[in-house]
Amino acid sequence: MHNKGAQAYLQTHVQSRTPVELVVMLYDGAIRFLGQARDAMASGDLVVKRHALSRGLAIVQELQHMLNMEAGGEVAQRLDGLYTYVLGRCYEANVQRDTKGLEEAIRLLTPLRDAWASVAATPTTPGA
Repeated sequence: MHNKGAQAYLQTHVQSRTPVELVVMLYDGAIRFLGQARDAMASGDLVVKRHALSRGLAIVQELQHMLNMEAGGEVAQRLDGLYTYVLGRCYEANVQRDTKGLEEAIRLLTPLRDAWASVAATPTTPGA
């Protein structure tokens, strides 16, 4: 019963967000899961690492797939390249069993998350 209530809360929480707030939530998730993967890798917990890395990679891939290359122009192209690089560093970290690639991915995603959070926090005026 508790799980259904939590699931309903989460669904309402997500559905009540603006598109920009949803992007912030995606960044939060990617950073959180990549951090968990890094910590699990460092402690040798391969099960947690695999699960967390899989979720973090899926979120970065979703961010990349959400890009509108036509409307986004150069910014979308640069983000696409950055996401490709971040994914590559994560795969490399996994293969080499080295946390440095995950740490770099988190360092690259964090300022983007903060920028989107700043945009989300900016009040909008109707019709703007």
